[in-house]
Amino acid sequence: MSKLVAEIIWQHQLDAKLRQTMYDLYEIYYEGTTPGIFHEDLNQKNYIIALWDTEKRLQGFSTVAVWEFELENQAKRAIFSGDTIVNRDYWGEQTLPLAWCRLAGQIKAQAPLVPLYWFLIVKGYRTYRYLPLFAHHFYPTYRYPTPPEMQRLMDYLAEQKFGPDYDSKTGLIRFPISRGHLRGSWADIKDGYEDKPDVRYFLDRNPDYGKGDELVCLMELREDNMRSHARRGFMAGMNSEG
Repeated sequence: MSKLVAEIIWQHQLDAKLRQTMYDLYEIYYEGTTPGIFHEDLNQKNYIIALWDTEKRLQGFSTVAVWEFELENQAKRAIFSGDTIVNRDYWGEQTLPLAWCRLAGQIKAQAPLVPLYWFLIVKGYRTYRYLPLFAHHFYPTYRYPTPPEMQRLMDYLAEQKFGPDYDSKTGLIRFPISRGHLRGSWADIKDGYEDKPDVRYFLDRNPDYGKGDELVCLMELREDNMRSHARRGFMAGMNSEG
């Protein structure tokens, strides 16, 4: 299997053909979505990380929005991860997480003194497991309670983005009708993974993930909070020319 190549594309540079190719790939793995829902979400993003194989075929992508806001009299920024999928043939391949960390570093370099957070809503255990791989401290986790200031930040971002669909008591976003959830067997827990602490915690917090419920998660993107591989990508992005 050949290695994938990542390309960062501005959302406004996408043409209709690539948009359709992205949706076609997404629809293979997700149900409860429509072209309208998909493209509306895509229009709210700043960047797309596209994954190409050696024959320039799209094998995956992730969408990224950057928010600038003020909370408790402090300027802050957040990266919001949107629709993400990688062709099953390339699951476990690390091109996407490394490209994402590099892009996060480039975004941090735009305003290095302003706190930058990764705000993501998680509807699958595979995505949740990136948090302990990326960060020393992230929320929520079984390892330690969420500090009040981080909970306020999570609540603020979730309420701003999702309004009444967010329940601060559970930390879950529940849409009246699913806006996308993994199809059938793709949502199943891999054999032997049910007893992994992070997987068990995710399932306890978001038992109806298979219906499209999403768990609100957060980590701060800064050098000393990132683990080795993620930190290298992040710092490469911070030190790049763009």
